Amino acid sequence: MNNENNRGQWASNLGFLMAAVGSAVGLGNIWGFPYKMGANGGFAFLIVYLVLVIFVGFATMLGELALGRKTGLGVIGTYRMLNKKFAWVGWLGFLSGFFILSFYSVLGGYTLRYAIGFLMELFSEGAGFGGMGSGEFFGSFIINGGANLLFHGIFMALTIVIVMGGIASGIEKFTKIAMPALLVMLVIVIIRSVTLEGASTGIAFMFAPNFSAFSEIGFMKVLKTAAGQMFFSLSLGMGCMITYGSYLSKQENLEKNALIIPIADTIFALMAGLAVMPAVGAFMSQGVEGISFGAGPGLLFVTLHQVFSVGMGGFIGNLFGFVFYFLVFIAAITSSISLLEVCTAFFIDSKVQKGQVANRKKITIIVGLVIFLIGIPVGLDGLGSGVAGGATIDIPAVVFGMDEVRVAFDCWLDFYDMISEGVFMPLGAILMSVLIGWVLKTNIVKEEVEASDGIKMKAYAFWDFCFKFIVPIGILFVLLGQLDDFFGLGIF
Repeated sequence: MNNENNRGQWASNLGFLMAAVGSAVGLGNIWGFPYKMGANGGFAFLIVYLVLVIFVGFATMLGELALGRKTGLGVIGTYRMLNKKFAWVGWLGFLSGFFILSFYSVLGGYTLRYAIGFLMELFSEGAGFGGMGSGEFFGSFIINGGANLLFHGIFMALTIVIVMGGIASGIEKFTKIAMPALLVMLVIVIIRSVTLEGASTGIAFMFAPNFSAFSEIGFMKVLKTAAGQMFFSLSLGMGCMITYGSYLSKQENLEKNALIIPIADTIFALMAGLAVMPAVGAFMSQGVEGISFGAGPGLLFVTLHQVFSVGMGGFIGNLFGFVFYFLVFIAAITSSISLLEVCTAFFIDSKVQKGQVANRKKITIIVGLVIFLIGIPVGLDGLGSGVAGGATIDIPAVVFGMDEVRVAFDCWLDFYDMISEGVFMPLGAILMSVLIGWVLKTNIVKEEVEASDGIKMKAYAFWDFCFKFIVPIGILFVLLGQLDDFFGLGIF
């Protein structure tokens, strides 16, 4: 695509890889992977996760990249071009990105607030967190609607500015700087984490062979958690990889790229684990209160705050606290720009297909502003304890064959999460796998891979088998796991 219509194209394959890996590496890696590993048996969770990446992640990634490059369109346009009857599958991906970014931006604002907090503590004790403990500060911060909206707005504004710049001059230029910087910061934190006294406890938790979680927690529960983490971590099912793939030239090797992105994402996830778990293990072994592997979602904002402020303490603790939360903030931004691009690309494509010149800046600002407004209830409800209250919906009897199932969500974040990650994403991905594997046939992907000069698809037989059989089953586990979590169906 040319610059005249403002759709753009990646300036280099390296730039594409930095952006695609950046999309995959976000809060799901730095936050989700460590806490889910901690709550699901460590090593046992890791093994299941790696198997799923090999048999489900690679195949799905290649399918999405190939569809995007073949059509040269975003997620809705891609499915519409394949068959007008399937356009609604594209809408599932579009709406997933839309609702995810509306709450992701609020969480991204949290990470910025913590980075600034530790930076302020470097210069004046108590300036960043008011002398409060980690749990007390987090509790007071999430109910401060004004502060939440301020940081939600800053995070969203930064995302908009980057996407306004376009593909090569905005997203690519930013991620080519951000991803190496993220890697360096992560290495710095890892070095400090693994050299703490007692860090071996956390390292052993991650890597020492131990499958007791399969009996204590249940294999199926570990499987569905690992499947969900793999799926969401790789940015699958939300249109990001289809959209990013649409900006690729025909000269790039799709099969190689589809291997590199999941491998890089998994390496970052393991590095995030090494940045977090050894430090948690070290201070657990030293008897510091409020620290455990199974801290759950509170691991990032409560447990790790405790690790830096109490476990390490002083100037060093504040310095590493700042570096860590700033790297989490960068990781969140690299993911948020891909989510906004999914939404923006639809409107740009619509203009281009009508023969009109698309004003990327105007479209990005309008779409970003709407997403910001949709995220306001998340910023105000304090994860269920603030001024906006929670969200409650009734599920009619016909859904579950019961008189009535009332599902009360503690907060708007959970409600948006249920719509997007709970239903739209995995449902869209299952439909995609069935569409490519059984309706259009997998040759459509093989032909696109081999559309690059001199490139032959090397692992077609493996990919074909995975995509037709293993991918639908793997993503079905994701869908059932999400429905089980949200609606308490007792499946697992």
